[in-house]
Amino acid sequence: MISADQAARYDALMQRLERRFFPDTRAWVCGRARGDTLEVAVGTGLNLPHYPDGIRLTALDREPAVLDFARRRAHTLGREVRLDEGDAAALPFPDESFDTVVATFVLCEVADDAHAIREALRVLRPGGSLVLADHVVATNPLVKVGQHLLEALTIPLSGEHFTRRPSTHVTAAGAEVVSSDRFTHGAIERLHAHKPAR
Repeated sequence: MISADQAARYDALMQRLERRFFPDTRAWVCGRARGDTLEVAVGTGLNLPHYPDGIRLTALDREPAVLDFARRRAHTLGREVRLDEGDAAALPFPDESFDTVVATFVLCEVADDAHAIREALRVLRPGGSLVLADHVVATNPLVKVGQHLLEALTIPLSGEHFTRRPSTHVTAAGAEVVSSDRFTHGAIERLHAHKPAR
């Protein structure tokens, strides 16, 4: 269980990291949202300023303290959003409920990222968009070695992985990648995929 102080520290840390390593990624991801949109693991709500007007936003997180932080951020922004407790591994929605599903910097921490992607695709309508960003296994060999060393600490302590590649699960689940790129020595990847239409 995360405390309110931990949520505030996480929020400040993420803002510093993204300014240095992935400054436009949230805008890239959220700008692709259309219609009924679900954000999985909303955290402290760092994506909220980047969504376009006119979407109908639902956001989940399993930590009440970070949901409270996101709720305050939404209020400050004047952003209408339904915020609920929920888990990426078992999304509490019927099949084909959303036009867009967004997940940023969360698949590194879920127990089974392939299952979480299948869940996201399950709740997407045919032709809908799955938009992801995460830190992934680097293309630079030296950075990759550092990631493996870091995982020796982070996986036992917090379940955070640095050498996953969620995009491989997206294509394995039958979704079509329409746009993707990698940067920061290949250690950051963002991806936009479509669920096949019927």
